[in-house]
Amino acid sequence: MEMEQELEQLRTEGLAAIAAVGDIPALQQLKASLIGKKGRIGEHMLKLKDLSRRQRPHAGKLLNEIKQELSDALDARQEALHEEKIRKQILTQSIDRTLPGLRRMPGRLHPLSIVYNEIADIFVSMGFDVVEGPEVETDWYNFEALNIHADHPARDDQDSFYITQNKLLRTQTSPVQIRVMESMDAPPVHIVCPGRTFRRDAVDASHSPVFNQVEGLLVDRGITMSHLKATLEQFNREMFGQTVKTRFRPDYFPFTEPSCEVAVSCIICGGEGCSLCSRTGWLEILGAGMVHPQVLKNGGIDPAKYSGFAFGVGIDRIAMLKYSIDDIRLLYENDNRFLEQF
Repeated sequence: MEMEQELEQLRTEGLAAIAAVGDIPALQQLKASLIGKKGRIGEHMLKLKDLSRRQRPHAGKLLNEIKQELSDALDARQEALHEEKIRKQILTQSIDRTLPGLRRMPGRLHPLSIVYNEIADIFVSMGFDVVEGPEVETDWYNFEALNIHADHPARDDQDSFYITQNKLLRTQTSPVQIRVMESMDAPPVHIVCPGRTFRRDAVDASHSPVFNQVEGLLVDRGITMSHLKATLEQFNREMFGQTVKTRFRPDYFPFTEPSCEVAVSCIICGGEGCSLCSRTGWLEILGAGMVHPQVLKNGGIDPAKYSGFAFGVGIDRIAMLKYSIDDIRLLYENDNRFLEQF
């Protein structure tokens, strides 16, 4: 009974002390003296061993109840003191109502998003549909179906990010073209396929392992190189201005035949020659060509009945030219000093 009386006294005194404490430092000291390792609860814990076997369970249960009650009271008092402190600060702080409010910075589009939207709008206005595809592709869609055979250098491990022997991060958005052709009963097909692509490039001012492309595909009866030239010339005028000139030169890509490299007259010097165009007056912006008959077959389209053209535009490249950006890393570093310019 003596132990029980001491514990009830501890409860009463502890709760009274907690209610009377006036600041958080004092509350912390009180907490240590009540329920700390060397506090009053701890002292009574040591006394339990002196009780009889019959008295010990009841006293131990009562001691734990009191400890929990004191702990809850301490937490509640600490929260109340904290709120009181904040309330006093608010009441004592002076507010200058003449000061202007804090300026909220409006959100804005990333330069890559701006260019992507412009490219998409231009091709949509010409009758193309925008479609997307998976970033993790199979070897078939990323290489084989595009006429890129096993001995092609692009398929080396040092150039592509392989996940398994048969799966990799896509190195281009062209696989979407095969998927779309497979899914259609018959042409016409007129699509642009934007998205991120991945290659094992060392990071420098002009290379990044992650970059953005827009692939285009048009397949129908009687499509010729003239349709390709007219489409890309119109795109270049819409993107870079009505006075820009377009140049087509022969090139090689395994998925198109014939293939061409497409350049525009330098948007800085107008074709006169400057440091941006290496004094040539031209800026290469994309690759294109007539879809290889085998690629049409792989997409389930009869090349004897249909023909088509395809092209690939680097969104990063267009953005760098359009905004005179000399380092591709600026597009990915999220530096607000750079992004706020757009």
